[in-house]
Amino acid sequence: MNQGKYVFAQIVEFLPQRIFDKFVRKHNGNKYVKHFTCWNQLLCMVFGQLTNRDSLRDLIVAISAHGGKSYHLGFGKSVTRSNLAKANENRNSKIFEEFAYHLVAIARKVRKSDDFKVKGQVYAFDSSTIDLCLSVFWWAKFRKNKGGIKINTLFDVTTQIPAFIHITPALVHDVNAMDYLLYEPEAYYIFDRGYVDYQRLYKITQHSAFFVVRAKSNLQFNCMYPRKSNKTAGIKSDQIGKLSGFYVSKDYPEKLRKVRFYDKESDRTFVFLSNNFELSAEQIAYLYKNRWQVELFFKWIKQHLKIKAFWGTSENAVCIQVYSAIIAYCLVAIVGSSFKIDRSTYEILQVLGISLLDKTPVDELLKNVNYQVVKEPNYNQLSLNLF
Repeated sequence: MNQGKYVFAQIVEFLPQRIFDKFVRKHNGNKYVKHFTCWNQLLCMVFGQLTNRDSLRDLIVAISAHGGKSYHLGFGKSVTRSNLAKANENRNSKIFEEFAYHLVAIARKVRKSDDFKVKGQVYAFDSSTIDLCLSVFWWAKFRKNKGGIKINTLFDVTTQIPAFIHITPALVHDVNAMDYLLYEPEAYYIFDRGYVDYQRLYKITQHSAFFVVRAKSNLQFNCMYPRKSNKTAGIKSDQIGKLSGFYVSKDYPEKLRKVRFYDKESDRTFVFLSNNFELSAEQIAYLYKNRWQVELFFKWIKQHLKIKAFWGTSENAVCIQVYSAIIAYCLVAIVGSSFKIDRSTYEILQVLGISLLDKTPVDELLKNVNYQVVKEPNYNQLSLNLF
């Protein structure tokens, strides 16, 4: 089936074009378009992500160098810098956002695993700020002489796939992004202490979901009764009680669980709050340890895809590039799972990135490569250390 096809053409077959076309029609993406369609635009953006292009000019130079292959790669016949720049600026970013979420659903399905120690859906929520030049990205005002955007991400810990992405100006406080989350019953949501907002946390309880959050130092907690704790596992205390502050007790009127945990490696003590009373204290600490995986996702995507150097200056162009990075990330994950490649996303991306214009079958390419030469650096592995 893949005889004579370029590697890039083989992997984009995993992108459901009919679904993408549905989103294009919904938002009139191809209105008045004769040649360079939204599908051509998407493939150019994904190609730029996979080949790690530094700028729009760099991307167009790479595509132009292989102009005779443009038709077979799916780029169309009118790939110019001005065409792609205008498309990113004018075509609705919602097309790419909705398609990214469709790919996220596919990737989470094929990457589903029961190996995690705590059964059920486990999500880590956090944000990452990307600095921008205020004189160029005038709409992203952050500080007096500085611009930036914030990528708020709900990361599915068990599948290693981002389940929700919300882009805001960097000026918007992190807790505001919690208002956009749709909580699943019986799922676990892990937060750092920057998300301690008891009114919003109580909303999670009302949706029959669970949370684990690191408490702030000014916590006002009235212990009603202690639970047995395992001192040898680092659990210094495990208590059931209620918030004692006047306002916070109104924001969260029900019982809470407070776990004090000592981490030997960092020689620090951490205090966690949770509304789950069934898990052991060790499992509560283990869940919070896995919050670090969303931080590693941010580090990974900033290092290996293009979301720090942008190919357009408008807000719409920035959003399209961010969602194109998510689409590329999910595409690599789907390709790896479909061919049952037991390697990290980084290793698969490295192999694909230098082989997009080869005509080797993808399964043969990924299975025959010596991954020792593309092994990911140790600092980027999914370590379960707290900090």
